[in-house]
Amino acid sequence: MATATVTNTVEATLREASDKNAARRLRTTGMIPAVLYGAKKDPRAIAVDPKQILRILHSASGHNTIFDVTLEGEQTKAMVVDWQYEPLKGSLLHVDLKRIAMDQKMRVSVPVHVEGEAKGIKEDGGLLDVVLREIQIECLPTDIPSHISVDVTNLRQGQAIRISELPQNDAVKYLNDPDSVVVHITYVREEAAAPAEGAAAAAEPEVIKKGKAEAEPETKEAKKK
Repeated sequence: MATATVTNTVEATLREASDKNAARRLRTTGMIPAVLYGAKKDPRAIAVDPKQILRILHSASGHNTIFDVTLEGEQTKAMVVDWQYEPLKGSLLHVDLKRIAMDQKMRVSVPVHVEGEAKGIKEDGGLLDVVLREIQIECLPTDIPSHISVDVTNLRQGQAIRISELPQNDAVKYLNDPDSVVVHITYVREEAAAPAEGAAAAAEPEVIKKGKAEAEPETKEAKKK
């Protein structure tokens, strides 16, 4: 598994004002407000280039990427832990960065990548249901995988892959319940014909009632004659 550590560097500068007006003025310069915190140090209000942050978020490892933050001539390892987009334009508005201690284990969510074409789909006509899109893990920062591969090639209809069946290694610990289903192949229900038959049955009494209503006046007139 590829780790999430890359050589990206984010250049940060300190910002004094932290009100909304100051944030708007900052954005007009092409920078966005951010906060750097963690590692038992005081939080710092900083300004960063949104293009550098977007490059990290759009990378293979996404927000699990560990990168260098340069601030006042010093470098520290960090991760993106929260970010905000402008709802209409989709531009980045604000980001929270967390300092990372490289010698301490941490907990993160890692995306699931499904690999292979399941026999239960190709031969049995089933459907693939991905139950868990992300998996909680614990490991050292340098061991964070960019994703967890799940091979479904030999999966048949009604079969599943659980957390306990995922590839195991000493560096990464899965935090989800071992019995939790990650993916499974479901049966395709053949119910298309049933509604049509039910509709025909429901329509039949209605026709009979109309027939009786039309026939009644004729019967009364016949009696009068």
